[in-house]
Amino acid sequence: MAKSEKAELAQTLIESVNEIASISDYRTPMKKHCGNLSRRLKLLLPMLEEIRDCKAPIPEELVMKALLSLKESIVHAKDLLTFVCQVSKIYLVLERDKVMLRFQKVTALLEQALTEIPYENLEISDELQEQVELVQIQLRRSIEKGGDTFDDDELYKDVLSLYGTVTDSEILRRVAKKLQLMTISDLTQESLALLEMVSSSDGDPGESFEKMSMVLKRIKDFVQTDNPNLNDAPMKQRSPLSKSQDIDQSIIAIPPEDFRCPISLELMNDPVIVSSGQTYERECIKKWLEGGHLTCPKTQETLTSDTVTPNYAIRSLIAQWCESNGVEAPKRVNNSQQSSKASASSSSSTPPTDEQSKIEELLHKLASQRTEEQRFAAGEIRLLAKQNNQNRVVIAASGAIPLLVNLLTVSDDPQTQEHAVTSLLNLSILQENKGRIVSTFGAVSGIVHVLQRGSSMEGRENAAATLFSLSVIDENKVTIGAAGAIPPLVTLLSEGSRRGKKDAATALFNLCIFQGNKGRAVRSGLVPVLMRLLTEPESRMVDEALAILAMLSSHPEGKMVVGAADDAVPVLVGLIRSGSPRNKENAAAVLEHLCSWSQEHLVEADKLGVLSLLIEMAENGTDRGKRKAAQLLNRFSRFKDQQKQPGCGVEDLISVI
Repeated sequence: MAKSEKAELAQTLIESVNEIASISDYRTPMKKHCGNLSRRLKLLLPMLEEIRDCKAPIPEELVMKALLSLKESIVHAKDLLTFVCQVSKIYLVLERDKVMLRFQKVTALLEQALTEIPYENLEISDELQEQVELVQIQLRRSIEKGGDTFDDDELYKDVLSLYGTVTDSEILRRVAKKLQLMTISDLTQESLALLEMVSSSDGDPGESFEKMSMVLKRIKDFVQTDNPNLNDAPMKQRSPLSKSQDIDQSIIAIPPEDFRCPISLELMNDPVIVSSGQTYERECIKKWLEGGHLTCPKTQETLTSDTVTPNYAIRSLIAQWCESNGVEAPKRVNNSQQSSKASASSSSSTPPTDEQSKIEELLHKLASQRTEEQRFAAGEIRLLAKQNNQNRVVIAASGAIPLLVNLLTVSDDPQTQEHAVTSLLNLSILQENKGRIVSTFGAVSGIVHVLQRGSSMEGRENAAATLFSLSVIDENKVTIGAAGAIPPLVTLLSEGSRRGKKDAATALFNLCIFQGNKGRAVRSGLVPVLMRLLTEPESRMVDEALAILAMLSSHPEGKMVVGAADDAVPVLVGLIRSGSPRNKENAAAVLEHLCSWSQEHLVEADKLGVLSLLIEMAENGTDRGKRKAAQLLNRFSRFKDQQKQPGCGVEDLISVI
């Protein structure tokens, strides 16, 4: 098989996995199982990219056979996930055993396909192999325990009970909510899904389809009876119309989703923010917290605090919406009516009204055209965002992020620019804000602009630290790399202060975890900078430089550039000889990649006495160090066998291990 066929097949698999990853509208009853399968497939992307890009001589027949087997399993996975997205929700519950059997079959196919891949011939990095092994373990564990199970027995029993004469409103309400069949749109989509199943059965749907239709009709009748004015609003949603208004009920405006409490599904009167960044009606979240729950009802994220903060921004938007649509505006809740417990907790960590007023005033100054006001406001927000998570929640919810982003490129004042990027850095400490910042138009490019052209070194350093903070989320690694962040990070690593180099190194390390960014980093001239840092102990950057180099050398372009560097092998052997345990294992990892690319490096390392060092590491090193040393020793042994020359002690040394 030609190498181009291998690369083409690997690219096809990459595109298929990306298509699967883009699917998000999984049907409610099977959402967890679909998410697990999609997540496991996404973890295979870096390995497939390395197989596609690998130019080393490998047994093509074995690889092609393994990739074809993997392709078959991915096709089955994609078909299953597409099916689950389109089929009736009621069907997914009632036919749960059939659906779960399909998940088990796909799991088994994937596990078998991954077992057939000849990893020992593929020159892929240990990190990637360990990642694939983790996926295999997860798949194997699922198979051993009989596959994933449909874990909502109550929902299954409730839907079964609706076959008979049961008309219990609580059961109907429970089923409608769990299946998310609470609006006209939801019910229509479910009806169409059932009709599609009837059509695909050649007009003979059978008894089971008739029963499903009957269940859907009961749910639909209940929802419409429970909410006679149902349009696209959820059950029990009532717009608080003024009694004096004479408005046709059929044209009542439906509140936007963001204005409804995720718990009650009703228009919020007193919206408050919890530590996860989500907004709820005060009374609803209060009851949730008093019930002993320690998680966010919407995201299931563990709450770091039970305090709540008034969401003045949403309250103002709700008031504007009500005024525009002829709906009575929510009445502001008097703070004195809150429980003593809520008042006590709010006074300790929730910004009071005057603090909120201060933030609103600062936002007005941020939007000002006067440099002095912008500088002052950005500096104050920088300090507030540094203090605690509660401030970070309120500042972001108040709409500060777009204003700060605007200052990154619009302001010519170095101090204002520095304050703005540092404010974003402090806001990004809160996990919820990372996504908000990256999704704000121009945010990443603005941070890169400061990193590249910022007038103050502190601003450039903080821009690098911000990129590191944002890149903790895997999806952001792709966005940041594509925005051109890597070249200016390399420049900062080369020319910055000690702190700037540290910030740049941590950002580059995090970004290069994504395979696609490794090539960008190599082409940006990162390798020569890292090699120089390895020979400058006074810079105290050896640890960081070697860790990044270990990742880059696993990339085809990376190992070529590292191998071409002057004194690369002597420097690595020196680090294996006298470096810290962590540095020894990283140096061995880099050397192993170089030796896989060119046998000249084997000869050079042998002359420098690396064999005795590897024996010592194989016996007494870290777990990863032992593994790397063993791989190198085996490579030396194979090389000697190929040369068919009298050994120079290599086989004898290996036998000691």
